[in-house]
Amino acid sequence: MTMNAPRPEILRYTAFSSAPDGGNPAGVVLDATHLSDSDMIAIAAELGYSESAFLTAPPEDLGGAGERAYSIRYFSPKAEVPFCGHATIATAVALAERTGPGKLVFATRAGTVPVEVADEGGTVRATLTSVEPRIEEITDADRTEALSALGWPGADLDQAFPPRIAFAGARHLVLAAATRERLADLAYDFARLEALMHRLDLTTVQLVWRESATVFHVRDPFPVGGVVEDPATGAAAAAFGAYARDLGLVPNDAVLTLHQGEDLGRPGELTVTLREGDSRVRVSGTGVRIR
Repeated sequence: MTMNAPRPEILRYTAFSSAPDGGNPAGVVLDATHLSDSDMIAIAAELGYSESAFLTAPPEDLGGAGERAYSIRYFSPKAEVPFCGHATIATAVALAERTGPGKLVFATRAGTVPVEVADEGGTVRATLTSVEPRIEEITDADRTEALSALGWPGADLDQAFPPRIAFAGARHLVLAAATRERLADLAYDFARLEALMHRLDLTTVQLVWRESATVFHVRDPFPVGGVVEDPATGAAAAAFGAYARDLGLVPNDAVLTLHQGEDLGRPGELTVTLREGDSRVRVSGTGVRIR
């Protein structure tokens, strides 16, 4: 560690599941004050999770009455990412276990993210509120390249869900599969997809299949982070909620359920809440310490 500082306590939590072998694991360092960028990425690489979170003191003007405020940064095994939903949920659960449920606020590189943590009969649930979302078009050439890298014929897309880049803290390309079988069959060209994602500044590709009006199954290739697939992706869930509302695919006031990780053997559940008159998206889930 930097300047011979003592090694910090590194916690391991999973988010979007109440079972240690479900959801998406994240490293959590509650005091990263003495860590350099290279220290943090080294810890993230050592853990090998899709992301790990690192807390330091917040800006002086962050936090209101009754809120506990922190600065937070997120690192994959290969790079820093501006925002990570599952590591935010994991961190909120870790803090709640130490200081109790309540209101938190995180200063991220993508903006300010409030989180509310509640104890629901012994199960801790955290709800984050995204930064202001936005939706962007994608060119036909980039869409074609993404499908080629995935090995998906264009006919395998659900035509009701046009490809878009969605942002709610990080950028994600949304592609919808026409069938659950198409979603389950994921074997892509890692280097080719990674190159496209770097060029478009994407964090993941959000692959979705609609089971019903408010229930979706999702997968997130994450080659830019150094892992094949992210098991449960809160930032992409927020981006997808904004995308679905923006395109009129769901009501402006809705609660969506996203199932993720089933095809990896790490099932998780993400709840996406959209509110009429509020453009920001809420993503909630449970979390638990792995060990």
